[in-house]
Amino acid sequence: MLSRTAEYALRAVVWLAGHPESSVTGQAIAAATQVPPDYLAKVMQCLVRAGLVEAQRGKNGGFSLVSTPDDITILDVINAVEPVRRIQSCPLGIAGHESLCPLHRSLDNIAGQLERAYGAIRLADLLRSSGVKPLCPVSEVSHA
Repeated sequence: MLSRTAEYALRAVVWLAGHPESSVTGQAIAAATQVPPDYLAKVMQCLVRAGLVEAQRGKNGGFSLVSTPDDITILDVINAVEPVRRIQSCPLGIAGHESLCPLHRSLDNIAGQLERAYGAIRLADLLRSSGVKPLCPVSEVSHA
């Protein structure tokens, strides 16, 4: 399951990918994606720091993607706000426990599968979905 932050980042970036013609204000993105404006501002800062989105100040300012939707994966967006956590060593910190136990190895394998799956989906793939909009319609989104 994705965190709320990752969900909001994905919604914002997918929406921007579908509107490449100009910079879009944070308010417009928040309204279109049903992301609370204050939360969106923090998410957009992470996306700018990661180099996925650029922010332009001024009268015609706003946000836009740095790369094309063909060059950005779901994994890129998730890693910008909350990377998939891999297990490199015993999370319990047990001395002398050099290799992962079967439980932690299995959990790390699942995290690796998620990384590969997220990395295989580009924003352009979502935009090209046959006859289906890439985001849930705003009226169907719930913040429950």
